[in-house]
Amino acid sequence: MKQTLQLKLSQQLTLTPQLQQSIRLLQLSTMELNQELEKFLMENPLLERDEVEAEPPPPPPNGAAREEYAAPANEAPAADPPAAESADIDWYTDAPSAAARREDGEEPDYPQLAASTPTLSEHLIGQLALMQLSERDKAVVNTLIAAVDEGGYLSQSLEEIAEMLPAELEVGLDELHIALHHLQSLDPTGVGARTPAECLELQLRALPPDIPALGLAIDIVHGHLEALAAHDFVRLKRQLHCDDASLRCAQHLIQSLNPHPGAEYGASETRYIVPDVIVRKVKNAWVVSLNPDAMPKLRINRMYAEILQNKLHSAGGRMSSQLQEARWLIKNVRQRFETILRVSQAIVEQQRHFLDHGEVAMRPLVLREIAETLGLHESTVSRVTTQKFMATPRGIFELKYFFGSHVATETGGACSATAIRALLKQLVQAEDCKKPLSDSKIAQILAGQGIVVARRTIAKYRESLNIPPVSLRKSL
Repeated sequence: MKQTLQLKLSQQLTLTPQLQQSIRLLQLSTMELNQELEKFLMENPLLERDEVEAEPPPPPPNGAAREEYAAPANEAPAADPPAAESADIDWYTDAPSAAARREDGEEPDYPQLAASTPTLSEHLIGQLALMQLSERDKAVVNTLIAAVDEGGYLSQSLEEIAEMLPAELEVGLDELHIALHHLQSLDPTGVGARTPAECLELQLRALPPDIPALGLAIDIVHGHLEALAAHDFVRLKRQLHCDDASLRCAQHLIQSLNPHPGAEYGASETRYIVPDVIVRKVKNAWVVSLNPDAMPKLRINRMYAEILQNKLHSAGGRMSSQLQEARWLIKNVRQRFETILRVSQAIVEQQRHFLDHGEVAMRPLVLREIAETLGLHESTVSRVTTQKFMATPRGIFELKYFFGSHVATETGGACSATAIRALLKQLVQAEDCKKPLSDSKIAQILAGQGIVVARRTIAKYRESLNIPPVSLRKSL
């Protein structure tokens, strides 16, 4: 075969490092962006945060000191304070010493720290220490406390716990039953239960005996809890020989109990959402602006930039690369927020009726419409709307929330899935609890309003709203 040389022209899309960084920053959430920027700040000395400088203190009343405050910035700095002034500083603690208190006589401001919440295990052990029990009995109860889960239930049976204990301790089932009784007498009431029915029964038996329908409630949780959960009131009245009023009173009593007594001692972490954009109504028009608290303020380190400009550093090549990286990062961060603002403005323009009237006025919207309006790629709009949040007078929403499928109407228009869910929620809230609406009936009501929705679609929307089926919504 003869070898030949050929020239061929072709187009190829190459992602430069700057473009790759821009795409990556665009898809990050606000928290992830701050974490990424902290990494850049640690690795690149030419990049720093543009912190807001504190305002200078007001000048003293004497004229000489006023002149010092008005002195030009290029003058020499003032002399160091005398040693007597620095003697009040306690160099071994973070807090100021007693002599360094505020001039107005008030105590200095200290940071507010959250109080530590004891865990369920610590709470139970603290109560056990106050009980008049022998050391052996306390040790056995401690063994059961170690088997209590976060909800307050005993995660293992007494037989399994007995098998796990060393044989030389000679701890039998009778002793474990006594220890379980001690455990179940501790606060919160219901802790140490092995089943939800036992948990509720422990709470009911701890109530005063003169509460109406208490005995009936105990009978229900002891052997008829499944029938109550299924709202099978006919069978309950037949088996327990009670009327509607007594059964209704017992049901309300059971519903007032806590099926997870240990949940309040669980470690709950509060997660805060910082919106990227804020929407306000100004002169009957919805205005979108970036949230300044979500925008990181970056700048080039002036000192290092001057050193590099004057070529006073031997590692000029490395610093030049870092300077270019810092400029790219600042530009890409600015471009990220500009894109978020443009997409948010387009979304608000399309969904202004939602801002005026609520979920029932949400119109169907897809990513392609916003992409065509702004001249962006659909994947770019998808990155912008993921984990980015908008603060509105109706609440804080992820930008993805404003997009949804549509359902055709009899007039040839379209209704968004969000609006249908809002209508479904309104119908269920206004229904008669004794005769709740079935999925088919809800579909008929919506069809009467011109919205054609299948029964299985209603069931899917109802499940997404955590609304139970018609049999479980029925009450006495």
